[in-house]
Amino acid sequence: MTSPAELIADRHVLICCGTGGVGKTTTAATLAIEGARLGRSAVVVTIDPAKRLANTLGLEHLSNSAHEISRDLWDADGDAAPGGHLYALMLDTETTFDQLVQTYARSEEQAAGILSNRFYRNIAGALSGTQEYMAMEKLYELHDRGGFDLIVVDTPPTRHALDFLDAPRRLTRLLDNRIFRILMVPTRGVVRVGGVAAQAFLKTIARVVGSEPVDDVIAFFRAFEGMEEGFRERAAQVTQLLAAEDTAFVLVTSPRRDAVEEAEYFAARLADGDFAVDALIVNRVHTRYSDDDPDALRARARELGSRRSEAADRLAAHYANLADLEEVALRERAELAGLEHRIGNASVAHVPELGHDVHDFAALHSVGRHLMAAG
Repeated sequence: MTSPAELIADRHVLICCGTGGVGKTTTAATLAIEGARLGRSAVVVTIDPAKRLANTLGLEHLSNSAHEISRDLWDADGDAAPGGHLYALMLDTETTFDQLVQTYARSEEQAAGILSNRFYRNIAGALSGTQEYMAMEKLYELHDRGGFDLIVVDTPPTRHALDFLDAPRRLTRLLDNRIFRILMVPTRGVVRVGGVAAQAFLKTIARVVGSEPVDDVIAFFRAFEGMEEGFRERAAQVTQLLAAEDTAFVLVTSPRRDAVEEAEYFAARLADGDFAVDALIVNRVHTRYSDDDPDALRARARELGSRRSEAADRLAAHYANLADLEEVALRERAELAGLEHRIGNASVAHVPELGHDVHDFAALHSVGRHLMAAG
């Protein structure tokens, strides 16, 4: 069992997943901040186009390139280890796709031909699965050329957040698809060789991206010729990175029943892909303040209330309030029991309800203290 603090100190990639509204972006930012405080060069990247990460870090906006955050913001007390750096970025799908084309094109002319193609300009951000694959491309870029010790990925708050795990395999399946291979033959033979299958495929594409001429589609696939092997190799490299020992999956949830059910879904999806949850972080958990059960506390409140004195009445009200809090805390732990059993040997960290919004570095640091002490 590896604690969150050990993951932050030792792992290279942390992938945060979970449904929306459970503090996943806050957790991702906190993990990166604590990595920087340990003296590591840490970057947090979101593939969610909302501004939650920028707002959490107190920034106006994020771009597709890693932006360094001033040490004065995340180490205001000056007690962090020396040498640490903190960066953040937000995935820009189209820009990342353009960079990938430029990487694998055999010449500047081939790259220019693809980038100026009207069909390509439509699919660069429109087709299903493009964002997920580009997220993995950005992750690999940060791993391969970024020089970062710790990369924290904040996935989108949807049930499709883990589609990026299958993105490399889906790309490989596309490259091996018979219709794709048909469309890669010389232009004059596309319709003749492809026949009904190619025609149907092109019509489907036209419905998805608009009414671009079929010639643009054919020109795109012809311009793509010779690049597929580079994409195939990168897909294999991304798959290896996801399965590497220094990559960890952090499942984030809250004790709400719906959030716990979604977390169980994410855990099952990870297991289906032969991945495991390395840490479960539960945000906004009510603290237990007593070892007594709620019924005993309410009995004490009734006994005090029967004394008919002002002091006893005030104390009885406190006991009744404590009973309500304990009931909520116990119900939350009962909701979490099945999830904690499902994730097996993963460490579990409970971050208590803080009583204030987490919207600045001081609040993020308070969350960090709970994560670093857990496990």
